[in-house]
Amino acid sequence: MIRRLYDWTMGLARTRHADKALAAVSFAESSIFPIPPDALLVPMVLAQRHRWVRLALICTVASVLGAFLGYAIGALFMDLIGDPILQFYGKANSFEKIQGLYNEWGGWGVLFAAVTPFPYKVLTIFSGATGLNFVVFTIVSIIGRAARFFLVAWLLGRYGEPLQRFIERWLNWLFLAFMILLVGGFVSIKYLV
Repeated sequence: MIRRLYDWTMGLARTRHADKALAAVSFAESSIFPIPPDALLVPMVLAQRHRWVRLALICTVASVLGAFLGYAIGALFMDLIGDPILQFYGKANSFEKIQGLYNEWGGWGVLFAAVTPFPYKVLTIFSGATGLNFVVFTIVSIIGRAARFFLVAWLLGRYGEPLQRFIERWLNWLFLAFMILLVGGFVSIKYLV
């Protein structure tokens, strides 16, 4: 099943809709969608390594725009949308307790989430809900997302063939590791935030 999904994604990477799909996933992941854009970015760069800059830029721009949606959800729709999301992650009770602390140090949290597998969308919503300075939010989002996507795309563009062979050989184990990191990021929210 994983092999078929990988082959399908590699095929998608060569279609005229690939850039739009990458932008849509990158946008949605920053505010509501649980799957990181790396799931599309990696095979797309491997399929067309010469396009690594363009693909990283698409991911970065769409992700930061999606982060603005997450911020707006927190700022404008906290009661309607934000509270249920925080309840889903088990963080509804801790909101008021850490709001002041977050506004003082939240930029570092957003930067951390933008670069790591930590669920970025949680902090984009939380940033809007707590009123984190929007300029700070924007700057750290751009820096963090660009650092993440450009590093991944550059490595794949530079060392694509050996990495592609490695990925194809160890696909099942890499998928398992990816899922552990993804789930671990969501679990860490429950205990760290």
